[in-house]
Amino acid sequence: MSGPLAVWTAMVPADATFDDGQVAVSAAGNRVEFADGSSRLCATSGLWNVPLGFGNPAIGDAVERAARDASYLSLFRAPHRHAEQAADALIALAGPERYSRVVFTTSGGAANDAAMKLARQYWAHRGARSRSIVVGLHGSYHGTMYGSHALSGDDLLHSVYSVDRRSVRHVTHRDGGEELETLMKREGARIAAVVVEPVLGSGAHALSDAFVARLLALREQHGFLIVADEVATGFGRTGEMFATDRWDPAPDVLVLSKALTNGAAAASVLLVGSRIASAFVRGGWTFVHGETQAGTPVCAAAILAVIDELRRIDAVPTVRALAVEVARLTDGWRADGLVAEVTGRGCFVGLGLRHEDGSRLSGPEVLRTVSAIAGEGVLVQPGPSAIGLIPAYGFEASELREVDRAVRAGLRTMREATP
Repeated sequence: MSGPLAVWTAMVPADATFDDGQVAVSAAGNRVEFADGSSRLCATSGLWNVPLGFGNPAIGDAVERAARDASYLSLFRAPHRHAEQAADALIALAGPERYSRVVFTTSGGAANDAAMKLARQYWAHRGARSRSIVVGLHGSYHGTMYGSHALSGDDLLHSVYSVDRRSVRHVTHRDGGEELETLMKREGARIAAVVVEPVLGSGAHALSDAFVARLLALREQHGFLIVADEVATGFGRTGEMFATDRWDPAPDVLVLSKALTNGAAAASVLLVGSRIASAFVRGGWTFVHGETQAGTPVCAAAILAVIDELRRIDAVPTVRALAVEVARLTDGWRADGLVAEVTGRGCFVGLGLRHEDGSRLSGPEVLRTVSAIAGEGVLVQPGPSAIGLIPAYGFEASELREVDRAVRAGLRTMREATP
C-alpha cells in the first residue's frame, strides 16, 4: 500500500494505512469478514449499533420494502405515516406516561445538539433567557457536532476547533453529586439542563444510585431539565429496556440512537416528556431544528422492525441472562489478575487495565491491547485505560468461550511484551 486511502477514517491519524486484515468487507450474525479472508467475532455489537446481529433478516426485509415503496419522504412542515407509526411505537415502548413526543434526528451527536437547543428554547420562551447553561459530566461522550462536542467531557481538541464552551459546565459523577450540588448553589438560576449518560460510554462507568438520587432531588429544587443520553444504553443493553426506566420521575428528554435501527440507518431520536412538549404546544412555539435525512421511511421501518425483534427475543430477560455469563468471564479475568477492575452494567462492561506497578495504560497501549485481542480473533472496544465488552444479545456459549480465550491470550501477550 503506497499511502492513505481516499476514505478518511475516523479517530486515527491522517497518515494511517491499513492492510487487508483490517479492511472489513462483510458481516453476518456476530462476525465480521475482512479483505484477507479472515473472520473475527465482534464483541462490541458493531460499536453498540448491532445488538440484534449483523444482517438481521427481519430488519433487512423491512428496510428493503421501505426503500422500494417510499424511498424518501421528509418531515419538513408535514409528517408522513411511516414516521408517525415509528414515533407511536417508541412512545409505547418507553411509556406514554413518561414521554409524549418524538423528534427525529440523524446521529447521537445531532440529537444531543437538538436536546441542548430544545432546553435553551424552553427557558427562553418562559422568560428565563439567562437559563442557558448546560451541564455535562467529566469523562462523558456525546458526539463531535459543535454542540455535542462542547458537551462531551473527554479531551477532544476542544480548543483547536474553537468549540464554544462558555455556556457549558462539567462536574464529576464520582462524588455522589456533591460537585453538582455546589454548582447549583452557585449558578442554579442559570442552568437550563443537566445531560448525563446512565453508563458513560468512555470506560463504562455507571452512575451510582446516590448520584442519580441527588440529581433528581436537585431538579425538584432548582427546576432544571434532565436529558438522559441513552445512545449507548438504550434498548436493553443494561438489563432494562432503558437504563433510566427506574428513575422516578423520568428524564425530561431521552436521547436514543445506535441500537435504534440495529445500525441499518443513520438515525436518532429525542423522546420528549410532557413538561417540555406541553409548553411548546401551549405557547405555539416552533422548534427550529430539522434534518433532511431525519425520520425517513427507511429509518422508520428499521425502528419498527427493531422493536418487533426486541419483543420476539424477549430482550430484557435475555440480556439479564447473558449478563450473568459475561460476569462469570470478567470475574475470572479479575481473579487471575488480567484486569484490574470491572465496570459497567448488564451487557455493557468495561475492563480496567493496569501495569504491574498499578499505573494506568496509556491510549497507545490500550490500542495495542485491542489489536492483540483482534489478532486472536475477537474485536473489543478501546477506552480510557480500559477495553469494553459489549456483546450482541444473541451471543452463544461457544462465542463466550471464544471471547474468553482471545481476551486471555491478548492480555497475556501485551503483559509479556511490556518491559
